[in-house]
Amino acid sequence: MTRQSQGLVGQAREQLVKRFLLRRNQQEAESGGLLPQNPALAHVPDKFCSFEKFAEYERIKLSRFGARKLGVENPFFKVHDGVANATTQIDGKTYINFSSYNYLGLSGDPRVNQAAKEAIDRYGTSASASRLVAGERPVQQELERAIADLYEVDDCIAFVSGHATNVTTIGTLFGPKDLIVHDSLIHNSVFEGIKLSGATRRAFSHNDPESLERILAEIRGNFERTLIVIEGLYSMDGDIPDLPRFVDIKQRYKAFLMVDEAHSLGVLGETGRGLREHFGLAGKAVDIWMGTLSKSFAGCGGYIAGEQALIDHLKYAAPGFVYSVGLAPMLAACSLKAIQLMLEEPQRVSGLRERAAYFLDRARQQGIDTGLSQGYAVVPAIIGSSLKATKLSQKLFGQGINVQPIIHPAVEEKAARLRFFISMTHSQKQIDEAVSALGALL
Repeated sequence: MTRQSQGLVGQAREQLVKRFLLRRNQQEAESGGLLPQNPALAHVPDKFCSFEKFAEYERIKLSRFGARKLGVENPFFKVHDGVANATTQIDGKTYINFSSYNYLGLSGDPRVNQAAKEAIDRYGTSASASRLVAGERPVQQELERAIADLYEVDDCIAFVSGHATNVTTIGTLFGPKDLIVHDSLIHNSVFEGIKLSGATRRAFSHNDPESLERILAEIRGNFERTLIVIEGLYSMDGDIPDLPRFVDIKQRYKAFLMVDEAHSLGVLGETGRGLREHFGLAGKAVDIWMGTLSKSFAGCGGYIAGEQALIDHLKYAAPGFVYSVGLAPMLAACSLKAIQLMLEEPQRVSGLRERAAYFLDRARQQGIDTGLSQGYAVVPAIIGSSLKATKLSQKLFGQGINVQPIIHPAVEEKAARLRFFISMTHSQKQIDEAVSALGALL
């Protein structure tokens, strides 16, 4: 095509665009600024094309309005300045802090910070691409090896998010022909993973192996694969499952067992190796070990540990790994250092256990309803009303104590509560002050 003919084509294109814009402007003017609606969409209400009209958002607005009318401040999204540990800084004031799960006090530890700084200097602040296509950093592999060694299993894979770890793992491994049976108080991330998988879902009564077995006896034979999912330490209630019973059931019913150790690795066991160490079981007794790096291990992300076939499968097939950026090297470095320090300083784990048991004992002496808690890092105070729980949180905040309410729909209304996360850095005096203040208010 000659330059002259190219110019003519360009002029013709410009004329077409001008005519289109002119026609559209005329239509807008004739319709009062609105383009004519497609007749096929006339039945679609405006609420289906406005975020403000989403039913879920309407409920949030209604809840906010009701709280303001009752004089209740929003207890969420407080801005912390500095490390959230046994104490925290909010608006220039120091609070005793029970709203962060820095269980071993390693987030903010100078040695952990230094490991992260060295990783930044060497690798930068991001992995910058998927590990599958762009390669890996040694520190990512070292972290995965360290976690696999904690469990004494073949291998481990680290993801950028704990929540996404459950979603992508369950969604990858199981499908519509499978059955997933879970504890009734299982974490939201497991629910989302089951929805993604398309598997049939059943819930058994909380921490009740007999309830699980009744379900499996009735319907296990109707499915191909079956997965049982429990938590190592339930983050709302602070209790633990009878792992040997669940291992026995999974073996007899030819099922896989997955344990979410987000809150139990670093907390349970003499050396912090989690639920299996607590019960004296081999790591291979459980098929899928899942956990997070943001609680005991001072970082962010999640992991799956288990046999080699499981890990290889996920590394090549899990969308949350294959199509996601790799775990930032600085986060891998700080979690790796935290694991090393936990093993080198076992007094951190024993100190946490002593403080949590002391908190539970003092709360019960005050007549506080601590629900199912067994005194392992998480102790709820069951209030039985979302409004009362929020008001109590507000009053405690006024006394220099930061603890968050857990309200409906996160829990049933009758189970609304304050949830206390205990750290090994909490002093006995801080625990006494918090428990006495809550007891007086109740």
